[in-house]
Amino acid sequence: MNNVCENEMKLEFLSKSSNEAFARITVAAFASQLDPTIEELADIKTAVSEAVTNSIIHAYEGKVGLVKIVCQIIEGCIQIEISDTGKGIEDIEIAKQPLYTSKPDLERSGMGFTIMESFMDELKIESIVGLGTKITMKKNIKKAFD
Repeated sequence: MNNVCENEMKLEFLSKSSNEAFARITVAAFASQLDPTIEELADIKTAVSEAVTNSIIHAYEGKVGLVKIVCQIIEGCIQIEISDTGKGIEDIEIAKQPLYTSKPDLERSGMGFTIMESFMDELKIESIVGLGTKITMKKNIKKAFD
């Protein structure tokens, strides 16, 4: 079966913490065409928030770079790709461990990937040191009338 993209949205913004809420709200507005529940929308917003915050805090290390988001609606599912061209992740398996943080001085919980995994149906992390990271998340929207 061929998954057909029914709609797509692309967003690009500077890696400034003031843009995190903008990204979260924009993705939520795009996802709303699937008529998600309040809980599904909250899950999407939280996962996007974690992924964008990771790019802002970790990828560019205090410098400003670009964060890109591509969202697609595919057969009752939203796929969200969040990418940066920052420093990349040396060891994804270590980074995915609950409570792991490379910035303990920032009082970060180290739960970003764990939160993304628990709130979304699929999570894929791709990263190349020196080139950046791409996080792809999928959430199936369950219709009340299905």
